[in-house]
Amino acid sequence: MARDVPVRSQHAQTDDDPLPNLVTIVGRGVPSKFEIAVDGELEMVGDDPLAQATVVTRQVAEGTIDVGVQRFRFSGEMANVRLVDWNGVAAPDSPSTPTVHVDYNVPDR
Repeated sequence: MARDVPVRSQHAQTDDDPLPNLVTIVGRGVPSKFEIAVDGELEMVGDDPLAQATVVTRQVAEGTIDVGVQRFRFSGEMANVRLVDWNGVAAPDSPSTPTVHVDYNVPDR
C-alpha cells in the first residue's frame, strides 16, 4: 500500500517516537464496524491491513472486527471514534460493539 507524505501533528513529538500514542480495538464476538480518526498520523500495528480488511489512510482507519484485537499507533489526539454492530446500532446503544482503549505516550516496544 503506497503511503502519502505523513502529516505531523503540532503536538510535541520526538524523532525517536513519532507515533507515541496507541488505540486498541477489542472485538466482542459479534461482527462490527469501526472508524477511528486522529489529528496526526495513523499506522496499523503488526497486522497486514489488507488481510484484516482494514483501510488505513494518514489520519483515518476503518474496518470490521468480530473477535480479537486491532491496534494502531498515532500522533496527535484522537479526533473521532465510531462503532456500529452488525445491525448498524451505534455504541453505546449496542452492548455488542467493540471496546476501544486509547493510551497516550506509550513506548513502542
